[in-house]
Amino acid sequence: MSIKERPIHEVRFGSIKAAIWRNETDLGPRYGITFERLYRSDQGWSSTTSFGRDDLLLLAKVANEVHSFIHQQSDRSDPAPEHSEHPSSERPRQERQRAGSR
Repeated sequence: MSIKERPIHEVRFGSIKAAIWRNETDLGPRYGITFERLYRSDQGWSSTTSFGRDDLLLLAKVANEVHSFIHQQSDRSDPAPEHSEHPSSERPRQERQRAGSR
């Protein structure tokens, strides 16, 4: 009997769905993502990997959520750095903008 591999996480907005698959490698975990669009036909629910113009905004939202989830997984597995890698003059743009708005 074979055990079917399952995704580690799924994201769905409306009819657009993504599945996130974790693959262990010598360099650490890598993630693969599959996207699909769900639709109802005469035979019941089906899915396709083809998307139309009206699907693109939902596809982008799903992709954004997948991106955030993968980064959260990476943050959990990476040890926290002891020292900042960025000197204050090279802080990321977002930090510089926040500091300048005070």
